[in-house]
Amino acid sequence: MQRIRFFRTVAAAGAICCLAGAVETRSWQQDAYEDFDKGHIAKISLRSDGQLMLAPVFKELLDSPSPYLWALAEDSKGNLFAGGGGPGGAGAQVYAISPDGKSRTLAKLEGLEVHALAVDKRDRLYAATSPDGKIYRISSGGAAETVYSPGAKYIWAIAFDSKGNLFAATGDEGQIHRVTPDGKGAVFYRTEETHARSLAVDENDNLIVGTDPGGLILRITPAGEGFVLHQAPKREITAVAVAKNGSIYAAATGVKQPTMAPPPPLPKPVVSPVKPAGPPSPGQVQPSPTPPANLPSVATAAEGSEVYRIDPDGYPRRVWSHSKDLVYAIVFDSSERPLVATGNKGIVYRFDSDHVYTALVSVQPTQVTALCAGLKGKVYAATGNIGKVFQIGPGLEKEGFVESDVLDAEIFSLWGRLAYRGDLNGGDIRVETRSGNLDRPRKDWSPWQPVGLGEDGGRIQSPQARFLQWKLTLTSASDGHSPEIRSVDVAYLPKNVAPVVEQIEITPPNYRFPPQSLSLTQTQTLTLQPLGRARRGSPPPGLIDSGVLSMHYAKGYIGARWTADDENGDEMLYDVAIRGASETDWKLLKEKIKEKYLSWDSTAFPDGEYWLRVTASDTPDNPPDQALSAQLVSERFAIDNSPPEISGLAASQSGGKLEVHWKARDVLSVIGKAEYSVNGGEWTFVEPVTKLSDSKELDYRLVLDKLSPGEKTIAVRVADEFDNLAVAKAVVK
Repeated sequence: MQRIRFFRTVAAAGAICCLAGAVETRSWQQDAYEDFDKGHIAKISLRSDGQLMLAPVFKELLDSPSPYLWALAEDSKGNLFAGGGGPGGAGAQVYAISPDGKSRTLAKLEGLEVHALAVDKRDRLYAATSPDGKIYRISSGGAAETVYSPGAKYIWAIAFDSKGNLFAATGDEGQIHRVTPDGKGAVFYRTEETHARSLAVDENDNLIVGTDPGGLILRITPAGEGFVLHQAPKREITAVAVAKNGSIYAAATGVKQPTMAPPPPLPKPVVSPVKPAGPPSPGQVQPSPTPPANLPSVATAAEGSEVYRIDPDGYPRRVWSHSKDLVYAIVFDSSERPLVATGNKGIVYRFDSDHVYTALVSVQPTQVTALCAGLKGKVYAATGNIGKVFQIGPGLEKEGFVESDVLDAEIFSLWGRLAYRGDLNGGDIRVETRSGNLDRPRKDWSPWQPVGLGEDGGRIQSPQARFLQWKLTLTSASDGHSPEIRSVDVAYLPKNVAPVVEQIEITPPNYRFPPQSLSLTQTQTLTLQPLGRARRGSPPPGLIDSGVLSMHYAKGYIGARWTADDENGDEMLYDVAIRGASETDWKLLKEKIKEKYLSWDSTAFPDGEYWLRVTASDTPDNPPDQALSAQLVSERFAIDNSPPEISGLAASQSGGKLEVHWKARDVLSVIGKAEYSVNGGEWTFVEPVTKLSDSKELDYRLVLDKLSPGEKTIAVRVADEFDNLAVAKAVVK
């Protein structure tokens, strides 16, 4: 999977260690299927474990006027036949391609399309049409005669057994019809499903049938006895194929109706990467062109496909699944490896094992709707949405290339060494890079420049920029072997940018932050993600900042907190200095602070107005001669540790009433609160004459009635906004 790594060179030994620093050498590593699949691949096969290699030769044999080609068949002389049709075309047609590559329209038949082809032992071609289908026998000259009319709406597949019996899988009554060599036809088996959707014949002349909507895989003996080999979790079995060892492969798609009981889960799933949706499948509603009416499934690309293998002993297992691609056909190559044809990105996959598969070729943006294993190791593929026929193999392409996804270094960067891991196998590899400051490659990027390769890579020559892309070109060896590349690694160094102190806030007086940790020790723990997920290093010290801080009451203390950012992601240290309004020099309060806050005892400073300056430096992650810093000065704030003055306190008593008045004044801050107490009683709040505590100087007048006669002690106290208290007393007789 694609990862960004960080390296620091240690002394002259050149060892490296993984850090979560910022302006250090970084590595953009691509070594997984998902990494390479994000780029542009041409004539290259991509294996599920991330290995790149030259693809099989892939050449176009036919570009037909039919929008869809659904079926392929080859006779013993190497003549290839393709059948198709579909909405917007000329109806059901059969095309012939001779061994020398010449193509022609062989026959035009009644109906919307040809959905199945088969060749008998005498090299006679049979074609089945839909809807309201018929089975035709077509001569080499193109003459077509009706062999059998099953009376079914759809004919999905046809196949011969070893005795020359022709079987047809039909819908919408889910029947299997048999046409004997003497031309007699009848229903052979009723599946109790809506559609007998796919069909194959094993070496014992058993029929292997896939159904819809129950997702059943059936084995039907020559005597007409049926047995369900497996009930798939999905609705429609779109393809079945039988290997030489007797293993059965089946592809399924679509969601079953909720009324159907789900089958038990299959063991050992192998899940392929998620791929974006491409063109619509023949089993879904298609926006353009208008969908044919002969589709049994409502599968959508979002439902994807699964492929199962039923071993000769009858044990089923899921060997592949894809959340987007829909499987339409399965055949075996000359090495008996299964090949599956898919949409919606037109990819042909090869299963190399139960755990490894290869995306062999792609014909984006069409769908690969049919496959045929031909003579001399050739494989043929037909497509839909553009009706074409292609030949796959048997040899490899001479040259192919991969253009990577675009690396966003997130900041202007210096490019270093590009290294690759793999085996040339006698072939060759060429590497080029280009760079730019636009997030997509265009003509105003730098031109492609070669990387001078050593044993496993070389230094990138592209100019410094924010974005980079590489191109890898593989050339086969003289004996046809392909280079095999497993990973590509790009080293780069982001430009160091000075940090920014964005905001400073002076905290309320008489509170302090908890004690600060000045340790710069690298964290000794690393959290690993579950297997299969991208690995992320532990965050560097000081980068975890929830924005919520707790302070504790401490008389005389004052504090500040700030926000700061470094575009490189560097760890930062902070120096905090203070300067009085009448002073010229800054006095250092504290240096090399990791946290973004500080509190200090303000009683050591004279009352007055001050400024605070915060300097941020990226020294922890940069050499001293390359470290950068930035400063910000706070707004003016006050330090006030002196209590207000109480003057003019006087009290008089007359007729059971007590009248008290006084004046409060503070040099720096607003009077915040005043209270009184009579004869040591509870303190009681009193408003100023103006009723608003909004001035440095306030008058207070208090009238109390219903008091008992006798001497009284009146105490008043006044606090400013810094919680400095002044107390005065008066005695009334």
